[in-house]
Amino acid sequence: GIVAVSLMLGITMVLPIGGADMPVVISLLNALSGLAAAMTGFVLGNSVLIVTGALVGASGVFLTVIMCRSMNRGLASVLFGAVGTSDAEQGPGEPTLGRPSVTRYTAEDMAVILERAQSVIIVPGYGMGVSQAQHLVHELEKTLEDKGVKVRYAIHPVAGRMPGHMNVLLAEADVPYEKILDLETINRDFQSTDVALVIGANDVVNPAARNDPSSPIYGMPILNVDMARSTIVLKRGMGSGFAGIENDLFYDPKTSMLFGDAKKSLTALVSEVKAL
Repeated sequence: GIVAVSLMLGITMVLPIGGADMPVVISLLNALSGLAAAMTGFVLGNSVLIVTGALVGASGVFLTVIMCRSMNRGLASVLFGAVGTSDAEQGPGEPTLGRPSVTRYTAEDMAVILERAQSVIIVPGYGMGVSQAQHLVHELEKTLEDKGVKVRYAIHPVAGRMPGHMNVLLAEADVPYEKILDLETINRDFQSTDVALVIGANDVVNPAARNDPSSPIYGMPILNVDMARSTIVLKRGMGSGFAGIENDLFYDPKTSMLFGDAKKSLTALVSEVKAL
């Protein structure tokens, strides 16, 4: 029990874990908590603790393995992949040397694009959760629907800090459940969608996972936002995701970027859309 607890504390206090991998780490910690309970049961001679601890530990291990496979990442890569790396964020609109410049738009420009669209798919990510912008996202959704735009949400299974994080945040903002669709259900619809609006997501929308066999995230299921007629990305800067690679989506000619905190960007975007 002491060993399991020590490992849990070591992971939570020492290792740098990125937002995209946080669901895997939380699942692992749940498994270790079950192991700690089972060990305590052996020490105390308590059969209930042994059985419940073993069940929690086993289910946590199974979930951890399943999630690692869905992300095409090994557990060692999740836990130790960021050791020795810097978490510094590139500034807005500063692409890597040799890369083309990204297309940077204002909230006013993007409001026109959204207002003229017939269908919009919103892709929330870790950035939306950090800025607590879910209520503004729902307000934007309602504003667009009042103008005749069809709006839905696409949720990646590992978006946010834990499985279901985005679903919980959107439910908190009273987004109708039927508008929140998972990857398998919504992915085929991007090709017929006018605008994909990405809010704070990175690796889970990186086309390299589908197109570049040399990429460390190759084979990981992603949301095919690059297949929409146009893509709008709300992001703080040009920093890479936790996988440590640049996102090809940002350099796509169909992609326009709005840099800044998601909450502030959405406030300006909602205001501009209402004004049209």
